[in-house]
Amino acid sequence: MSTTLQNDLLIRAAFSQQTERPPVWMMRQAGRFMKEYWDIKNKYSFLEMCKTPEIAADVTMLPVDLLGIDAAILFSDILVTAEAMGGDLSFEQGVGPRFSNPVRSVKEAEALSIDCLDKLQYVADAIKVIQQRLDNRIPLIGFAGAPFTILSYLVEGGSSKDFKLTKLMLNNQPELAHMILQKIADVTVAYLNMQIEAGVNAIQLFDSWALALSWNDYRDFSHYYNKQIISKLNRKDIPVISFCKGSSVFAPMMVEAQPDVVSIDWNADLKNIKQSLPQGIAVQGNLDPFVLYAEKPVIKKKIIELFERMRGENGFIFNLGHGIMPDIPFDNVKYAIEVVKEFRY
Repeated sequence: MSTTLQNDLLIRAAFSQQTERPPVWMMRQAGRFMKEYWDIKNKYSFLEMCKTPEIAADVTMLPVDLLGIDAAILFSDILVTAEAMGGDLSFEQGVGPRFSNPVRSVKEAEALSIDCLDKLQYVADAIKVIQQRLDNRIPLIGFAGAPFTILSYLVEGGSSKDFKLTKLMLNNQPELAHMILQKIADVTVAYLNMQIEAGVNAIQLFDSWALALSWNDYRDFSHYYNKQIISKLNRKDIPVISFCKGSSVFAPMMVEAQPDVVSIDWNADLKNIKQSLPQGIAVQGNLDPFVLYAEKPVIKKKIIELFERMRGENGFIFNLGHGIMPDIPFDNVKYAIEVVKEFRY
């Protein structure tokens, strides 16, 4: 598929091929730091935006048109799978996602549906609309939340600072945790394969809260399922990016799941990580998003330092260690992307 793309930098870098410069996209690149995002957000609820293909396409295209990034990422949310499985999901201003029916017992876990792909059809429809609008200019990244992260939202009933209830389940009721995780994994495989069939060019698996786990718990309750998911994807010509907060610690295990790319948080030296991974595994990252609050000369200096460090390494996608914060100045994000695009190896 990448052969038909006018700009296939991301695909080539993801497959560890040589690129003339690092490709750039940013997590949360279509979001609250953009006035144009608020123009849409003020008219619709967040879930309406996700579930209306035309609106999801409008938001997905904002950073394509306004920032000139090298890849678009589908506008959606990691929690749509949990909602399709039976979670009563809402988003509250200033609070974030809530599930009014948390899953904490065997009975509640048994009630979670795995035959729910039809409820996610709006995502496939959005992908088709976005791809029409992109018209092969740049790749479109599809994504899903990894099972452990989805489990934590379902068990906690929303976001959590300490994941106490989730960890209690892992420790006291590991069989229950595994039952829920397996259901989420099964849905996630079907969901990502549906996105691939609908036309995405790459996939990212987001394990946002893996950082909460110890090494052994990450192995048993996260990695085990991520590996299963990646092994079941129809990934011919479709690179798979594995992201977690904590990747600077977990990268050696993450590669055992055989993604094409490991996305690294900002705590590690990217070159050291890259050289510790098997040949042919690309890395993505890993600028601290807080750098984008700084003055422009600082932004440029930090990006160029990273690029000089990575000089000579094939398989490098520039991104942030996590997502863009809502109050980062739009001009700074745009400037950072210009700095990347002017760079040449």
